[in-house]
Amino acid sequence: MLSRRHALGFALVTAETVLQGIGRAEPAAAAAEPKTTFARLTVASAAGPSALEGRIVAEAVDGGLLLELASQRYVVVQPGEIRSREPVAPPAAESPRDLGRRILAELPAGFDLHLTRHYVVCFNTSRDYAKWAATLFERLHEAFGNFWRQAGLEPHASDRPLVVVIFARRADYEAYAARDLGAAADRIAGYYNFLSNRVTTYDLTGSGATARPGRIGDEILAQPEAAGLVSTLVHEATHQMVYNSGLAQRLAPVPVWLNEGIATVFEAPDMRAAGGWRGLGQINRSRLDRFRTSYQAGSLEPLIRGDEAFRNTATAIDAYAAAWALTWFLLETRKPQLIGYMRVQAAKPALADDSPETRLREFTDAFGASPADLEPAFIRHLSRLELRRP
Repeated sequence: MLSRRHALGFALVTAETVLQGIGRAEPAAAAAEPKTTFARLTVASAAGPSALEGRIVAEAVDGGLLLELASQRYVVVQPGEIRSREPVAPPAAESPRDLGRRILAELPAGFDLHLTRHYVVCFNTSRDYAKWAATLFERLHEAFGNFWRQAGLEPHASDRPLVVVIFARRADYEAYAARDLGAAADRIAGYYNFLSNRVTTYDLTGSGATARPGRIGDEILAQPEAAGLVSTLVHEATHQMVYNSGLAQRLAPVPVWLNEGIATVFEAPDMRAAGGWRGLGQINRSRLDRFRTSYQAGSLEPLIRGDEAFRNTATAIDAYAAAWALTWFLLETRKPQLIGYMRVQAAKPALADDSPETRLREFTDAFGASPADLEPAFIRHLSRLELRRP
């Protein structure tokens, strides 16, 4: 049986949430190959039968389905809910504007669209803010692809636009995000959700529709919190890039340390650059400082074996810092091995399940050493980063 709780849980971890008690999918959840690629279902519900049509992402041995709708949203359909099923041809490609209109129909009144080469931005804040954010996303899109291609991976451009939703007011964002994040919505400034495949955030400048035309970029970067604003947007958009470029499958059991490590490596702002972000290559000073004050020897293996530290509010910030430090260390000292490890993760299907022993074995096989054996070199390398402060 496919677990809705499992699917939602992993979406929220990527959304920077640290909720307790996240369920796991049964190992058999993705055991069977889908019988058809696209299907139309009649599904029973409390309100009566309804129709669903989309791409079958995973099929459980008991007939449960993970279905991707035209909006890019995943839905879990349990076998007892399916009243009929028939194969259908793949739908015709949808234009970015048509996709945007589909998303607008799901949002509160007052939203508009800003379209770029790779993004559909739905917003009800100022158009200048939406344009500024979209420019940042496009800069990330190019830098992300270039970096991983040069490193030896083969990220592909998504064949569909990436969707971003920007609210003008924090209160409206929190009310909307509570459906995904629950009580954590008021603590999270933006998130990527595996299920919807969207980045959702709000205008962190508070400019709403009052920003002076053409001056939004200057006003943003002049604010004391500008670095955090840029980091938040880039972090969540990096998650979206990972799961739309072939580096990982949505809802696959990718270790959270790797998922968050990549995002924290890319998130590092550069206030000297146009738009506040230059690309990969900047040491993430806030994560480094946190790592230096919080990391304890012997913590590396638990980070590799499981994701508990990210789900505990008492340890989450420290876990993010450790994830950044480990990913930075591997990129600087063992990049070919990291690329091999990432290829293993990219091959994992949605709703598969990995045991702690599997995760530990994959890491040890990839890097030729156990976490315990690698830890001394890891700590030494991070201690030397202090000498590289500008």
